Amino acid sequence: MEREKQPASEPLKKGAQAVNAVRGAVKTGKAIAGAAKGAAVGGPYGAAAGFVLGNRKLIGGIVIAVIAVMLIPVVLICMLPPLIFGGFTSAFSPDDPAVSILNSSIAVNTNITDISVSVSTVLSESLTDLLAQIDADFTSSGADQKEIINPYENAPTFNANRFVGQYCASKSEDFQAISIQDMESTLRQNKDKLYSYSKTIEERTNLTTTVTADPVTGQEIETTTSATETWATYIISYNGESYFADAVFRLTDEQKALAEDYAQNLSLFLGDSMFQRLPEGYQSTQSLGDIRFTDGQTAVVYFNQLDERYAHKPYGLDNIGGYGCGPTAMAIVVSSLTGDTVDPIQMAEWSYQNGYWCSGGGSYHALIPAAAEAWGLPVEGCNAEEGQRIVDALADGKLVVAIMMKGHFTSSGHFIVLRGVKDGKILVADPASYTRSEQEWDLSVILREASTRAAAGGPFWIIG
Repeated sequence: MEREKQPASEPLKKGAQAVNAVRGAVKTGKAIAGAAKGAAVGGPYGAAAGFVLGNRKLIGGIVIAVIAVMLIPVVLICMLPPLIFGGFTSAFSPDDPAVSILNSSIAVNTNITDISVSVSTVLSESLTDLLAQIDADFTSSGADQKEIINPYENAPTFNANRFVGQYCASKSEDFQAISIQDMESTLRQNKDKLYSYSKTIEERTNLTTTVTADPVTGQEIETTTSATETWATYIISYNGESYFADAVFRLTDEQKALAEDYAQNLSLFLGDSMFQRLPEGYQSTQSLGDIRFTDGQTAVVYFNQLDERYAHKPYGLDNIGGYGCGPTAMAIVVSSLTGDTVDPIQMAEWSYQNGYWCSGGGSYHALIPAAAEAWGLPVEGCNAEEGQRIVDALADGKLVVAIMMKGHFTSSGHFIVLRGVKDGKILVADPASYTRSEQEWDLSVILREASTRAAAGGPFWIIG
């Protein structure tokens, strides 16, 4: 005899259907964009509303009551790593006790800051420990001198979103166990896996010239002597978040995929963790005309977002001059690598129509690979630990789009195009500065100032 249906079973069944629908949609990318746009106007609950409005056909026959009751928390849990909400173990945060933590930007921002500080602190400790290991190794090596090549001397390099994604994925849905303190403890217990070093021993000959006066004639006499010393050279490497996923969190392939979804969704939810916005009161420039850079491996068509032809044209509800570095960078790339000339106005319209404009914040990072693919250009993501790969791609005639954080190129966030290599220096096409585009740059500056919180495979995208 067929078991009688229980009244509670239908909502639960529909809730399960909602979970599966959302999980599938999150992986498509378009659902993420809709949710992120909702989050920009309404916090996490706005994210749910954005998902519902953008995916009505996907949701299909799920009744509105079920959506209202069940879909909002489901979207939040599926779209974002639980750590930024404190693991869903408390309804309110002491930082904002009057507002539910699921809809408190104050609480979320506090958690994000605490997470970044925690990761940075552990990375700094790890680097300090490694330097102590190098000193001990040098002492026992018998070498006369040492040289340490440390690309991370000024600041640790990391993608906090990926650490967060991996940590939460490793806990699956055990929200009770998730906390910032637990993540920091896990990282600290395994900090010896964050950095490593390689060592080479070589003999170096130093020539020393001394000048003395002849006691009889008073003439100067130069004497050159040589001395051979043994040098130990240490090169420090950051093992990267991918290595950490295997060595510490020991993620399965399914958990790794979930971790990457978490990391990208978090970047989108936070507006890609930076605003690509020029300072208020920026000035447009006169028309720069048709500029071509031909000093690199590839002839590059240059556009400037401040050019009077483009600066005051719309980018969504913003304008290209203040917010359009992303479309302008891709206009440079597409116009240089294809047979089409696509100016910033056209690219900004395409970005807006396809959901990559971020209101008041510039562009979602996903604009770069999406636009490249739309114009038939091969594109690969690349991180700041792959400097040689970037140089090789440029030498091969490819272009590289980079998202930069505060430094020589921006005070917030900014897309630029790496357009070639010349005498060991990097050539750029900066959508906001013709002057910077004429300069040659050390690769170390670009790697150091690239975003540590990039989404969509960044902070570098190799195109061509």
